[in-house]
Amino acid sequence: MVAIAAMAVTPASAAPCAFEPLGEGRVAAVTDARSFHLEDGRDVRLAGIEPVFPEKAGQTRALAALVAGHDVRLTGEDDAPDRYGRQTAFVWLLPDEALVQHELLAQGEAIVAPTVSDKDCAATLMAAEGMAREARRGIWSDPAVIKNTESPGDILAGVGRFMLVEGKVLSVRQAGATTYLNFGRSWTRDFAVTIPRQALGNLAVAGLVPKSLENKRIRVRGFVEARTGPRIEVLRAGQIELLGGK
Repeated sequence: MVAIAAMAVTPASAAPCAFEPLGEGRVAAVTDARSFHLEDGRDVRLAGIEPVFPEKAGQTRALAALVAGHDVRLTGEDDAPDRYGRQTAFVWLLPDEALVQHELLAQGEAIVAPTVSDKDCAATLMAAEGMAREARRGIWSDPAVIKNTESPGDILAGVGRFMLVEGKVLSVRQAGATTYLNFGRSWTRDFAVTIPRQALGNLAVAGLVPKSLENKRIRVRGFVEARTGPRIEVLRAGQIELLGGK
């Protein structure tokens, strides 16, 4: 039996990520690193996390070890299904009331998605990810998980995938309705972050002013796109972490 890390001793309704109830069910089968099928016919997609190597079976096995054959409780910020009909939810194991997303992050089997709007929930998930990263558990035993902006080819090889990228912002420029965080001098080859005008307000609320990031080391999370060089579009403050050091 897989041991479940202890959660804080608080009522589930008061715990971070305990949103509106979306029902309960028993897990019939795990379909991928973030999804499973319930016996009542519903398909569930885990909210708030992303797999790093979705083509590898390890993270799918980690989820199966936690939830296969178990009763679970679902909560969510939104009860609307995704375009594939899956219920996106935070998932609690019963009767333990352990949050599945937290367990996967603590084991180093996922990374935090920047889509969680609740600050307490996001902080809880980021803390679990950070502890696993420091301990080099799971995916964090592979230094290639975090890409370096000085190697744009490595980033470009992951087009369409969710990635973590670290580096020093060389310059901040605006062109039309887009702000660019440039990590190199060649716009046709080097990595850059793009911030559309409509996202600037989201960043400002969190105290993030793009110009203030110039000459700072940051970690960016998001889906990699190819627009000449590799790009990640930032829409939420949770996609950017300010790192120490020069």
